[in-house]
Amino acid sequence: MSYVNPHFEKIFGEKATYVFSAPGRTELSGNHTDHQHGCVLAAAINLEMLAWVRKTDTDLIRVMSEGYPISVIDLKDMDIKEEEKNTTNALIRGVAAKFMQMGCEVKGFDAYVTSTVLPGSGLSSSAAYETLIGTIINHLYYGAKATAVEVAQIGQWAENVYFGKPCGLMDQTASSVGNIISIDFADTANPIVEKIDFDFDSAGYALCIIDSGADHADLTDEYAAMPGELKKVCAFFGKEFLREVDEDEFYRNIAAVRKETGDRAVLRAIHVFEENKRVAKQVEALKNNDFETFLKYVTESGLSSWRFLQNVTVAGRIAHQEVAFALAIAEKLLKGKKGACRVHGGGLAGTIQAFVPLADLEEFKAGMEAALGAGKCHVLAIRADGGVLVEEGEF
Repeated sequence: MSYVNPHFEKIFGEKATYVFSAPGRTELSGNHTDHQHGCVLAAAINLEMLAWVRKTDTDLIRVMSEGYPISVIDLKDMDIKEEEKNTTNALIRGVAAKFMQMGCEVKGFDAYVTSTVLPGSGLSSSAAYETLIGTIINHLYYGAKATAVEVAQIGQWAENVYFGKPCGLMDQTASSVGNIISIDFADTANPIVEKIDFDFDSAGYALCIIDSGADHADLTDEYAAMPGELKKVCAFFGKEFLREVDEDEFYRNIAAVRKETGDRAVLRAIHVFEENKRVAKQVEALKNNDFETFLKYVTESGLSSWRFLQNVTVAGRIAHQEVAFALAIAEKLLKGKKGACRVHGGGLAGTIQAFVPLADLEEFKAGMEAALGAGKCHVLAIRADGGVLVEEGEF
């Protein structure tokens, strides 16, 4: 593959000398468990962000993302800026600030970024971006000393503190580490990450992500309500995260918890308790090449997310229920077949996931796009690598 990029030289005046890559991710199981120190099953995918990069002798990080205005970050000013919340500038500044806190002498660089990870696609473009910036700084100025998990933790910190979104660590870890992985976040400082060797194609299935057409912008408060309500449940037991709460004690006190925190908080806690157990069962199924059992739990996870976690339809939005509509069409097309579908990732607006028998893939894709529009059904492949330095030279 040729990595020559004429845009870099036109914008920055010199040729790039490095090419970096970071993938999008798909969540296979563990819907909204990571922020409760739970368990997830995730994978890096073959949609990626590429960055052409050159070191500079300045204190400026300049990033030009294709189709967007240039971002310029002055490394002499690492303060959190309210006006930058929910922007790429916040992510760049936050990642650089964390490396500085770790003792890294971050210097300037220029970068030109392209992406096949569409923003708002549910494939974690923000996590891929954080991983990309973290991988660049790690290689250019930190001697690649940060592990893939540490780069993920830096990205999450930047998103929490500088960007202003209280996300968990799953998205960044899947993007940074690569392949299919199970992650146990009981100790978020030292998550247990295990790569799972499994090939969906060899099992006779395609992995599809379907864009429902919804816009999940301006839903930060809705996403924040999930960990926020779960925090109320935890507080009832004097704990910080649901992973620390004894499930039997939760059910013994469920009437009082319900009265104190409300019905939705209790239902969301039930989802997380059950989802953590499902992840372990799905990991075991994949290790045993038992794909039928794996799909059974995909369906269970989707139903739990819809009924208990309630992240399919935004509260009060009667007319616009794109994710629910996409799930209805997918279930109709898969009826009588061995596939499965579920809400994908954060939910509320965005995408669904489907495992489709290869023999039915063409019909399924055509049916989904007839209902939702051309280009809405993406057939993905698992990517072995996470955030990486692809090549050095002149580009």
